[in-house]
Amino acid sequence: MRAITYQVQTDTFSAQTLPMPEITSPNDVLIKVLAVGVNPVDAKINLWHSMVRNMSDSFVGGLDVSGEIVEVGGAVKEWKVGDRVLYHGDMRRHHGGFAEYAIHDARTLIAHPDVAPEIAAATPCAGWTAMQAVESRLHVAGRKNIFIAGGSGGVGSFAIQLARHAGCGQIITTCSAANHDFVRSLGATDVIDYQTQDIEARVMAITDDDGVDVALDCVGGDSDIDCANVLRYEGHLVELVRTVRPEAYRDAFMRGLIFHQLSLGAGHVNGEYGRKSIRLAGERFGRLLERGAVMVPRLSVIEFDELPQAIVAMRAQRTVGKVVAKIASA
Repeated sequence: MRAITYQVQTDTFSAQTLPMPEITSPNDVLIKVLAVGVNPVDAKINLWHSMVRNMSDSFVGGLDVSGEIVEVGGAVKEWKVGDRVLYHGDMRRHHGGFAEYAIHDARTLIAHPDVAPEIAAATPCAGWTAMQAVESRLHVAGRKNIFIAGGSGGVGSFAIQLARHAGCGQIITTCSAANHDFVRSLGATDVIDYQTQDIEARVMAITDDDGVDVALDCVGGDSDIDCANVLRYEGHLVELVRTVRPEAYRDAFMRGLIFHQLSLGAGHVNGEYGRKSIRLAGERFGRLLERGAVMVPRLSVIEFDELPQAIVAMRAQRTVGKVVAKIASA
């Protein structure tokens, strides 16, 4: 089969012909890949490849897969050959979606939403993470306001839409000036240019010095400090990129701030509770996607042979919107 593999020693991605992967666990399924999303985590494998056991130059990445089951393991009861499925993969496993066939644990599959494979494959990593953050951690429905650092990125653009759908009154976000109209079209009510404006001062001015109910950091670096410092008393922060550090935040104890860590893929290694958290986020997001309550913004569909350069461009932060490779016809 055709596959895009990663070589650790040279830190490169290349096309190879590999044998069909084989099921080795009774909970696994073999998937014919219809479409696969390209995400920053796929591109930044140079930072996390040490988590993969027995990694070789035949390692295939690609976490977000729309596909069809062609074989099931002995313990798989809820799925059968021919079922259309969608999943967010486990980065620690070898046979991802940058190939014509992939292996995945059936216990984190969801039924494919009623949308095109290319649309579906654009959603798990960013969309399901946004769903967990906005709905399960921050409980945005009915909130007065939210601050989203990095509203034009993958998670941020979905989070804005989810906050709007939930009825959050004020959605404040940051992005470059070139993306202001874009994030407003998704539902942002107030937009801050992080390159030229003081984020904390602007948020406090927008909220009449009250601060925001909840905040979501999709950026990393020192963005968590901005997010924490604009919270009101007993405000909530969800951190996606790094570990929270309350000692760096202004009066975190006296303001009674509440912090949440979120890692969608960590559910794969935290038992049935963790696996269920992935499934529930995917199922809820899929229903909204089917109804048109959320959309995939700025989707680019590429061919299989374009994957290596797309992955490299993603790492270099030269990518705008979501990128999905079409692998096979449904």
